[in-house]
Amino acid sequence: MPLLGYLYQSVTAKGNAVFWWVGDEDNWNNVYCAFEKGKMVAKGQVSIINVVPPGRSKENRHSIYMNLKTIPERNNDMDLLEKVYPYLLARAHQLKETLSDEYRTMLCVGNDSSETANNQFFIQKGYLHLNSLYRMNRNLTESIPELELQDGYQFAYWQMETPSEEQQYLDVEAEIWPDTPLGLNRLSEYKKNKIWTSMVIRESDIIVGGLMTWQEEEHGVIEDVFVRESWRNRGMAKYLLTQALRYLRSNQLNNANLMVLTSNKTALSLYESVGFYTELEEVRYFIPLE
Repeated sequence: MPLLGYLYQSVTAKGNAVFWWVGDEDNWNNVYCAFEKGKMVAKGQVSIINVVPPGRSKENRHSIYMNLKTIPERNNDMDLLEKVYPYLLARAHQLKETLSDEYRTMLCVGNDSSETANNQFFIQKGYLHLNSLYRMNRNLTESIPELELQDGYQFAYWQMETPSEEQQYLDVEAEIWPDTPLGLNRLSEYKKNKIWTSMVIRESDIIVGGLMTWQEEEHGVIEDVFVRESWRNRGMAKYLLTQALRYLRSNQLNNANLMVLTSNKTALSLYESVGFYTELEEVRYFIPLE
């Protein structure tokens, strides 16, 4: 762990590298480290990110993501990356076997746009551009708008304490993002984060909008902001965001982050309207995992 800590600090010193922490011990089978002369010089890991539920379009894909990093002075060492990569690819194939063969699987990687050498390594391996996302930041010490919810709707915190509640959430989430559904495993991982909570808006017993929020390191994270199609353009997403910002600030955090597709102009405008600004850009690539 001390060696891993040194690697993490050196890779993230400039604050713009996408570096995964190893997580709990039950995740360590997905982590591979390279050592040289008693020093950790590279680390890679893989994780199932999106699991398509039964009954969806055959065009949908499960997705497994990979993260591979070296110490900064070895960023251009393609030979080092090449030595670690086969372990990650083999593990990705093992994880693929745990997924339903009703759908195909993509193997993906995401890096900051400035991680040129790492991106080029994957491009040379045949990875194709999947999408790009902005990481947006919000200063929580600045004022947060006070908004009201329209009559007939109820706002609530929701801890999803039972399996049936979790499945209810996942069913709605998969309706919103059929191409990249969250899946139970990732939801469980999110719920382990410090101060995790979900927030939902209901009309009677129907969930019409929601988001999740939690703490990572010293900042807040907002994820899965959605409003179902029939209830859009009523100010619900903006209301949910302001509630999440207040919640994070009440937990003594000074900043909140979220990710948004660079092509999603509607969402970008929404987030900017509540004080978020673009900070970094993450570029994602993929190959079919055949």
